Amino acid sequence: MTAPTALPAGYRLVDGPPTVGDYLLLRERSGLSPRRPDQAAAAVQGGWAAVHVLHEESGTAVGMGRVLGDGGWYFHVVDMAVLPEHQRRGIGEAVLTALLATIRREAPPGAFVNLLADPPGRRLYERHGFQQTGPNSVGMARTLD
Repeated sequence: MTAPTALPAGYRLVDGPPTVGDYLLLRERSGLSPRRPDQAAAAVQGGWAAVHVLHEESGTAVGMGRVLGDGGWYFHVVDMAVLPEHQRRGIGEAVLTALLATIRREAPPGAFVNLLADPPGRRLYERHGFQQTGPNSVGMARTLD
């Protein structure tokens, strides 16, 4: 089991998703694809688990992550985001550690956890034991009209 990751002074890990407004801001400013408010409202309520990080001085949400899953075997890490000016401080590490701890604690043994890794996050995910699934597995996606 991975030990909890301490955040630097001035940051606080909060169980649960950020507000809709913070979710939209975190996605946009961290480089994730922007979403509409109706999509964000459904997303923050629809996850299996979520955490976010507050910058205590400003009260601003500066990082987040969510897990989608069936509660039994399959879990997908999504919405890993940290505002650029707060990166390289262990925030993403703390978010991922907390999400994986929740899966370990609440899911039956043998849970399958996956994610889509953009280049900036790959080292973080590899440190937590994630491995590439290709070349025998290819990620596929589609946006419905």
